[in-house]
Amino acid sequence: MNRIEIGIDSFAAANVGSGPETGMRSMESLAELLERIEHADRVGLDVFGIGEHHRKEFLDSAPTMILAAAAARTKQIRLTSAVTVLSAGDPVRVFQNFATLDLISKGRGEMVVGRGSFTEAFPYLV
Repeated sequence: MNRIEIGIDSFAAANVGSGPETGMRSMESLAELLERIEHADRVGLDVFGIGEHHRKEFLDSAPTMILAAAAARTKQIRLTSAVTVLSAGDPVRVFQNFATLDLISKGRGEMVVGRGSFTEAFPYLV
C-alpha cells in the first residue's frame, strides 16, 4: 500500500538591516525556525526541508548546520535539503556533511541536489 507523506520546505530569511539589532533578529529567526521544525516533528509531519541560498537576505547558506541543530532537537522527522546547490560546494565535502548529518540524526538525513536559480548569488561564491 502506498503512503502519502507530508512535509514542509522552508527558507531561513534574514532580517536585512544594520546595527546590533540585526544580528539579534537573525538569531531569533533561526531559533524560531528550529522551533517550527520541532513542532513539525511533534505533530507527526514526515519531512522538513531547508533550502540553500547564497544571498544576503537568507540565513541558510549552510543548511546542513541548521539540519544538524534540528536533528539534536527532534526524534522522527526526516531532515532534508531543499535543495543542495552542488555547484556551490565541493561534492565530496557536501557528501561528508550530509553523511555526518545522517549519523547525528540516526538515519533521518536526506539530500536533494540541484542547481542555483538566482544569478545574483554567484558573486558571493567567488
